[in-house]
Amino acid sequence: MTLLRISPDVSDAFPDTLIAVVTATGMRGHESWPATTAALEELEARLADGAWAPADENDPRIEAWHAVYRAFGTNPRRIRPSVDALGRRLAKKGTLPRINPAVDSYNAVSVCHGLPAGAFDLDHVTGDVEIRHADGSESFTPLGEPGTVENPKPGEVIYTDTTDVLTRHWNHRDAHRTRVTEDSTRVAFVLETVAATRDGHLLTTAAGDLQALLQPHCDTSTVHYLSPAHADITV
Repeated sequence: MTLLRISPDVSDAFPDTLIAVVTATGMRGHESWPATTAALEELEARLADGAWAPADENDPRIEAWHAVYRAFGTNPRRIRPSVDALGRRLAKKGTLPRINPAVDSYNAVSVCHGLPAGAFDLDHVTGDVEIRHADGSESFTPLGEPGTVENPKPGEVIYTDTTDVLTRHWNHRDAHRTRVTEDSTRVAFVLETVAATRDGHLLTTAAGDLQALLQPHCDTSTVHYLSPAHADITV
């Protein structure tokens, strides 16, 4: 079992935070996920037809994250929230990347709803996971760069376990160690908003959409919610 918590300091600084944690156990990443393929292709077709476009930095959902990034000292136009970067890539290229079915699923849900998403392979997480401000002593190895070590700046919001940092700049980039692959069988997916009063209903819809993509390809799936009022959960 893994405990996930939001630190009191992050709760106080960003009191309208709401995070959906969607877990999947017994996940089967090597089989075909046709619903995920269809979701990606539908988004790309709607974009090509001009019927839809991903949220950009003028959208209130992205603006809220830009304000939060600035609040903890990160320039959001240089280091972008994940959903902002993914939406910009989609708008430019017309397609979303194909990584593996689980990652493709949360990417599709993320850009569809304009909410940041990520995931951790729980079999590679050590101890508890906390969302807190960095103190500057932590280390981070970026996804796809196993030979690189970075040190978050003091005050930056991070996800971290007892080994090192799992995500920098709250949701900008995940770590290599806990990346989700086709071999991952026990995964925690996260979807986030810092404007729950306005966008909480979008988050719950997005969590349901992600769970619907996961359920045919895992043994069990559950949804939990983290917030300043409910600051820890066990998955």
